Amino acid sequence: MSFEGKYNSKSPAVKRLMREAQELRDATDEYYAYPLEDNLFEWHFTVQGPPATDFEGGFYHGRIILPPEYPMKPPNIILLTPNGRFEINKKICLSISGHHPETWQPSWSIRTALLALIAFMPTPGSGTIGSLDYTPEERHVLARKSLNWHCDHCGKIAELLSKGKSKKPITEEEQHMLNTIALKADESSSQDSNYSARTNTSGETGVRHRDNIEGSTTGREQPEVIVNPQVEVLSSSNDFFWNALIAALVLAIGLLVLRRLFLVT
Repeated sequence: MSFEGKYNSKSPAVKRLMREAQELRDATDEYYAYPLEDNLFEWHFTVQGPPATDFEGGFYHGRIILPPEYPMKPPNIILLTPNGRFEINKKICLSISGHHPETWQPSWSIRTALLALIAFMPTPGSGTIGSLDYTPEERHVLARKSLNWHCDHCGKIAELLSKGKSKKPITEEEQHMLNTIALKADESSSQDSNYSARTNTSGETGVRHRDNIEGSTTGREQPEVIVNPQVEVLSSSNDFFWNALIAALVLAIGLLVLRRLFLVT
């Protein structure tokens, strides 16, 4: 493909994207991306589901919409293949997407975004924009169905990746980014586990949901506060201590005032 004469060759974004198109010309068994014939700022990509996850064996296709200020501003990423982790036909919220320009780094590239997308797939959605939390069984079904998914521009996506193609080595910066994603995923899973433990263990302070009480008109579950009796005892003890201390201070000040008055007279 040639974009000569169509775009300003002196534009930093055009120069950068043409260079990346050349670098990503050959597909690997992990990802493939290329600009549309008539639009250098819209790319289509295909990634393979990461192994040993709910997405293993699946092929996932999508669009990358790049701003005119690229690489100073991040791209927007849209998944087209149903996958159970990201909503389709919607700009997804990731640290490498347009939803978070504050975390984007100009040294990152389309390849970096694809590697990050693959790494993000098995992580919890945590309610972010465009995220889904399907069950593993549902994701396995979608992974199998993706083998027959067809793109109007690109054809059958399962045939776009190159089998047995040697992988391009991951740079130190890319590895650091992937490690950060894995760390955040572990922290999120740990927080979910701790929250479940707090809300499911009796005798601890927390909030759990129960069925609507009779006469409720909200139609939603009402929070039931579980109070630890030990906390109440400690709170009462602290209140008594502070009240006694304040009373003693007031008495001492009163005695000092009376003494000063007697000395003056």
